Amino acid sequence: MARRTKDEAEETRSRILDAAERVFSERGVSRTSLEDIAQAAGVTRGAIYWHFRDKRDLFAAMVARVTLPMEAMVAASSEESVADPIASLRACAVSALKRTATDAQAQRVFDVVTHKCEYLGEMAGVNNRISALQKGCVDRSEQAIRNAIKRGQLPASVNARLAAIALDSLLYGLISSWLANPAYLPLERQAGAMIDLFLEGLKGQGARRPGRVQASRARRGAGRASARRGHTAAT
Repeated sequence: MARRTKDEAEETRSRILDAAERVFSERGVSRTSLEDIAQAAGVTRGAIYWHFRDKRDLFAAMVARVTLPMEAMVAASSEESVADPIASLRACAVSALKRTATDAQAQRVFDVVTHKCEYLGEMAGVNNRISALQKGCVDRSEQAIRNAIKRGQLPASVNARLAAIALDSLLYGLISSWLANPAYLPLERQAGAMIDLFLEGLKGQGARRPGRVQASRARRGAGRASARRGHTAAT
């Protein structure tokens, strides 16, 4: 009996979250009340308050259902024991893009988060939760990049923190732009190519740096030679 009650409670919670995804996506977060969600889920407002403190708590749980698996992947890629940090990080990034392109639930949630929620009033605190998620992913990506540098997969000249922020920005920008306009690019097909472009850019930093140094030296040398010629002419 206890098992059945627990299963029923979990089923009700999932129904509420599913309804929240649909209604938030259709109406936007600010225009949606808990009563709207209760009606869509076929439950009472009391049932919602049994599982969630308020709309903010419900929203955070809805986001967590989609982002927690991705967080787990990023966390695994940052572990010191990972033999190929770059391959692991690439798999995480490509998975995030492909899941967005193929998973209707992920699309709804990411669309709500990026385009249909004003983080004001009662939802102001939610932004802290999303910022914490983002920071955690950036921190773990940074560690994976540091591990890759230690293993010689990336040049020591790579700024791991900036690289992790750039990767996060790339993912967020691609997902946001694609959700707003799926014709922006064939996301599922090009996910790997987009991430590879970024990673190859990091790998090429070591090769480009000497070139910049040599060019700078050449300019300084040309300047000194010009100065010597000017001095000779004057004398």
